[in-house]
Amino acid sequence: MSFVRPEVQSALARWAEAIAGGIVLALALYWLIWGTGLLPYVGAALAPLALAVIWLGVQRGRFRVGKDGPGAVQIAEGQIAYYGPLTGGVRAIDALKAVILDPTQRPISWVLQARGEEDLAIPLNAAGAEALFDAFAALPGLKTGHMLRQLEQHPDHPVVIWHEPARRLH
Repeated sequence: MSFVRPEVQSALARWAEAIAGGIVLALALYWLIWGTGLLPYVGAALAPLALAVIWLGVQRGRFRVGKDGPGAVQIAEGQIAYYGPLTGGVRAIDALKAVILDPTQRPISWVLQARGEEDLAIPLNAAGAEALFDAFAALPGLKTGHMLRQLEQHPDHPVVIWHEPARRLH
């Protein structure tokens, strides 16, 4: 039995990393200001790490939009796997040629385009879809800020979030 409303639980889960970073930052600042002995040094070393955790937690929190959608996402060994009720597939991260945010699909989906493969649509709110943040962030040249802005702006047409860099001929 839980005494916390589901909406509050959901919000806490969405922002858990940023909240944890804030708690660690508060502890680090407390040690830095009022600590004795080695504690101020520990606080000084911990504060920048806590700020990094907060920044990353905010980025990931902005990326998470829910978890009650159809299907499940797994990422392992450089592969993105989506197991949906009607469709699914596996795409190698290094074979991707484009990542598209498609708000015209219901539910809103990421569309992964890969060389020699059909497009794979993954709902934003599929179970485990938050793991796509790290997979997408590893793509060369992906602009995380652009991706997060598009998620928040709710465009009315498909938006290319990333495409593979042009290959240069030598």
